[in-house]
Amino acid sequence: MDFDLSREQKDIVRAAREFAMGEFTPERIEDFERDENFDEKIWKKACQLGFVGVWINEEYDGAGMGFFENCLITEEFSVVDLGCALSVGATCFGSEIIQTFGRQSQKTQYLPPLVKGETKMGNAITEPDAGSDTAGAKTVANRDGDDYVINGSKMFITNALRADYVLVFARTDPDNPNPHRRHSFILVETDRPGYSAHKLYGKMGIRASETCEITFSDVRVPVSNLIGSKEGDGFKQLMTFFNMTRCFVAAQAVGVARAALEETIAYVKQRHAFGQPLARQQATQFKVAEMYTRIRASRAMLYEAAWKVDRGQIDHALVAAAKWFAARTAVECADTALQAHGGYGYFADYKVNRLYRDAKILEIYEGTTDIEKIIIGRSLLR
Repeated sequence: MDFDLSREQKDIVRAAREFAMGEFTPERIEDFERDENFDEKIWKKACQLGFVGVWINEEYDGAGMGFFENCLITEEFSVVDLGCALSVGATCFGSEIIQTFGRQSQKTQYLPPLVKGETKMGNAITEPDAGSDTAGAKTVANRDGDDYVINGSKMFITNALRADYVLVFARTDPDNPNPHRRHSFILVETDRPGYSAHKLYGKMGIRASETCEITFSDVRVPVSNLIGSKEGDGFKQLMTFFNMTRCFVAAQAVGVARAALEETIAYVKQRHAFGQPLARQQATQFKVAEMYTRIRASRAMLYEAAWKVDRGQIDHALVAAAKWFAARTAVECADTALQAHGGYGYFADYKVNRLYRDAKILEIYEGTTDIEKIIIGRSLLR
């Protein structure tokens, strides 16, 4: 069994690290944190260098790599700043569904502009009363001749204000006795009448990343915007999508946890207490050892999960385990890092302050920790 990355993968890691350190500078991050905004020039540059949508096939102008390689990039970006990593990587959030389930005409039309930095997209799933309970989403798409008429609202949607189009998880068969056959994904261009989005401010973390609420008021789109060959496949498509994107969240978590460890090591080496550096104290060494071990375990689980996804061997329990364990690791490492910094870490002058605020979202989006445990438990006990 070979645990080493290939030469190409090592080059990807090196390039991603250099890009993130060069573009996500402390001065820029401070501006993004304060203004809750992001410089789109960085996203454009990332597209030009091939960091966006690397899993998109070459026939659609993508790099034709895998989700494993995307996880390598995501980790390196997230070490520097999670909000910036999201602002770059999530610009094609939902393209996984188009590539996997979309018709050929949809793939040809919508995928190439994403990797070229010409368009952005979003994926509208969560609703005010339907978060973890995705099958409870009430946004409806009624058939009217050759159109769907969409009404409803979505909450906490990334890129909804700047996206050129979003995938909408909507009820197309609301009376179906099977709740998992009621929904479909429908592509909605954001310039259509009746579509409105406004940005949500005041997030605890990931402030560089745009989060919005969407309202659909009699939004008409052609039936040809349905993703897939028939209605009612939305839930199945969503579950496949989550097995891909939860790997990305695990990679984000490994990056945040790694940053917390790096910040802790640097601080305890130069900070003195009781007449010696904190690094010489056994209690500090234990904390660093625990952080390191959990990070390595998280990364190993993530690598296995992403490797299998790329080979079509999707293991729902493994993906869920990788996501929740890595997210918990990030939260615990951020907490340990801040504790090691003492009162200094409580102030925004230190990176651990931001890591502490950013880490918690990893246990919430793309499936909460409890949801991941339910998936694991049901898979084992089925």
